[in-house]
This record gives sequence, structure tokens and C-alpha cells, in this order.
Amino acid sequence: MPSPSKKLYLFVYNSLQAFGWSIALVRVLISFASTDSFNASYSFAGYIICLLQTASFLEVIHGAIGIVPSGVLLPLLQWGGRTHYLLVIVRRFAEVQDSPSISATFLAWSISEVIRYSHYALTTIGHCPYGVTYLRYTLFIVIYPVGVAGEMWLMYSALPFVKEKDLYADSFAFLPFSYYNFVQGLLVVYPFLWLKLYLHLFKQRSSKLGKRHDKKLK
Repeated sequence: MPSPSKKLYLFVYNSLQAFGWSIALVRVLISFASTDSFNASYSFAGYIICLLQTASFLEVIHGAIGIVPSGVLLPLLQWGGRTHYLLVIVRRFAEVQDSPSISATFLAWSISEVIRYSHYALTTIGHCPYGVTYLRYTLFIVIYPVGVAGEMWLMYSALPFVKEKDLYADSFAFLPFSYYNFVQGLLVVYPFLWLKLYLHLFKQRSSKLGKRHDKKLK
């Protein structure tokens, strides 16, 4: 059980993330309305989403030091996948920053994170409405595949530019493969990594929503 000071910290952290992702969601929606297209999400919301995603590494640390029960592996997988997509590829290549796939990913991320962080913040203080819990453990069924599909679509679209520019050649100089090969391999294993996280969320859904169902039956 977290101490009062840790609860306060987690409440503030999750509240700030929920607020930040709310701003990101509004900016993504504004990009749709103001440009009448799905090609401007990065220019409207890219900076704040990069900032929020970078800051979320704290969640890996939270699991590592035990102030939340999430452990390290799953938060690290999610953080690593998103950060690679966002900071290593999208931010690096202006050629792909107007892709509609970014809009799909940003919209999915923003909706899910507003709900997720709101749920965490409210749960920390012991006053989370059932509706928020239900959304937290239900909307992911549709939103998560959309976000991951957008990530994979973008990475595949970026492959010609990665190859043309021989991106990160110095960093991969002492390895038997290039960064281009790394991204190709990543696209192969991405669905399997995604499935692990997806099935984990279904287990959480059964646990969290099943408890309420059991209570109703008693």
C-alpha cells in the first residue's frame, strides 16, 4: 500500500498526464477541423505528444521501485515501442509527418491516455466512478489495434527513407545489420509484442470488471 506521500505524487503525476493528453486530443481534433484533412496531426500535436511520451518513462521507474504493481517489462515494452516510433522515426523524417497514419495513432493514443490517466488518478484517491473504470478496460479493445496499426503503417512507409539516408549508420557500424534491417525485423515481431500487451489488457479487464459483476451476484 503506497504511503500518503506516494499517493499524492501518483495523483499529481497521473492528473498532469491526463491534462496533457486532453490538450493533445483537442489539438488533434482541431487539426482535423481546421485543415479538413487527416494530414496535419503531427504539426498540431506532435510536440506535446513527444513531451508526454518522454515523461512517461517515469512509469517504468514506478514499476521498478515498486510504488505501482505493474512491474518493469510491460511498461518498458510499451514505452520503448512508442518512443521508437515517435522520436526515432516520425520526428526524424519530415517526409512522413503528414501521413494519415499519424492521425490515426495520435487520436487512438490521446483518447486512451486521457481515460487511462484519469482512471489512475481517481483510483489513487479512492474515488473512481465505475463509468471511468469501464471505459478504461473496454475502449482499448478497439482503440489499441487502431493505434498499433497506425504505428506499423508509418514505420513501413518510412522504410524507403531509412534506406536512402542510411539512418543511424554510425550507431550500427559494429553490428551485422543496419538500422533498416532492424526496422524490417521490428515490423515482423511487432504484432507478437502487441498481442502480448493486448492479451494482458484482457486479463486486466476480466479482473477489474469481473469483481464488480461478482459483487452484484452476491
